[in-house]
Amino acid sequence: MVRSMIQGNPIKLILEFTIPLLIGNVFQQFYNIADIIIVGRVIGVNALAAVGATGPVFMAMLGLTIGMASGFTVVVGQRFGAGDEAGVRRSVAMSAILSIGMTLILTGLTAFCMPQIMAVMNISSELYEDAYHYVIIISYGLLAMMMYNLLSCICRALGDSRTPLYFLIMSSILNVCLALLFIMGFGWGVPGSAIALVIAQAISAIACFYYMWVHFPILHLHRSDWVWNKAFAWQHLRIGIPMAAQFMIISLGILAIQSVTNTFGSETIAGFVSATRIEQLAMQPMISFGIAMAVYSAQNFGAGKYDRIRKGARQCSAVSFAFCAVSAAAMFFYGRELIAVFTAEYDEFLVEQAMLYLKMSVPFYFFLGQIFIFRNALQGMGISSVPLISGLLELSLRGLSAFVLAGMWGYVGICCASPICWLAACFFTTGCYFFVMRNMKRTGR
Repeated sequence: MVRSMIQGNPIKLILEFTIPLLIGNVFQQFYNIADIIIVGRVIGVNALAAVGATGPVFMAMLGLTIGMASGFTVVVGQRFGAGDEAGVRRSVAMSAILSIGMTLILTGLTAFCMPQIMAVMNISSELYEDAYHYVIIISYGLLAMMMYNLLSCICRALGDSRTPLYFLIMSSILNVCLALLFIMGFGWGVPGSAIALVIAQAISAIACFYYMWVHFPILHLHRSDWVWNKAFAWQHLRIGIPMAAQFMIISLGILAIQSVTNTFGSETIAGFVSATRIEQLAMQPMISFGIAMAVYSAQNFGAGKYDRIRKGARQCSAVSFAFCAVSAAAMFFYGRELIAVFTAEYDEFLVEQAMLYLKMSVPFYFFLGQIFIFRNALQGMGISSVPLISGLLELSLRGLSAFVLAGMWGYVGICCASPICWLAACFFTTGCYFFVMRNMKRTGR
């Protein structure tokens, strides 16, 4: 069901949109974590380390697909907010054309450069085979990932966060079942986990497309909607490319940290992977509020209701702070128990390494939450330069931490990376948001 967000109580609309989105994101994290748990418990610590060691490569590919889809569908949201149904259809068609073309190029480049990527990641010989096969299978299935994310973003741009939830739950359950079958039943090892992920996302994308075709008449595209228009394509690319680049830049920063972490032993790698997976779960409320803010901002920007954007961002910021406090408390007090789930036998050193990371990052969750709110508010208004610069700032600071602080302090230096880049990115992004909004108010917007 499509939903307009240009009328009514802002925080109520944002929360109603966010809750299904949050449930879906948590489910997605659960099945990502379930993959790690299955690999770690059934195959062993080295398999867990192999999958985790290439995690940033997977996150980079996932981030690129989400970034492009989110950027392209900002235009969909703006056209929907403006009441332009023909514009919505044309934007959906253009988003599909651009997404398929860019994903095929990305798949080819990733597959061709995979040996070099493995070398940059400092993958040890004992982990190389499993790590390589896991990532190469994911890269071949990138089109399925892109299509699912594009369809989900289109639904959200129209104010519907429930439909993606239903198919994400289906995908999550299917992925876990297939992973268990392929790893425990067929004995396919680590590659079985990657194959399960690709199949689950492909089936979910097909099912989501069919559902949308039946239940969303506004998305019944005409032949004329597929006509190529260079200017209209650029309108999508000027938002989609910076957003994809932003995700890529952040992933490169994480890749730099992971590549340094990969020079430590398997237990440290597994501990770091376990901690970051748990942190991803804690971040889901922040991510969900950010996505909701982007949709809310895009629709109201398209409708010319700029005061509602200000009010929504202010209220969303306060609610996000409360969620960050709860997530931080849960990670701080129950992190040890959560980490122990990842391996069949309790490993004290692994747990201590993971807890060190969590204890150093948890106090800074508030700043991370604010980044999502204000960055996505700007993206919804079509302002992609600030998030891109913010991403470059994060990349430089993560790289500094990975190669300088880790050299001085070892693993502790790696644990400092996230808090440092969150602080800097928060102050920069928040400051830019208030500058933009103050300038809009001065010009009568």
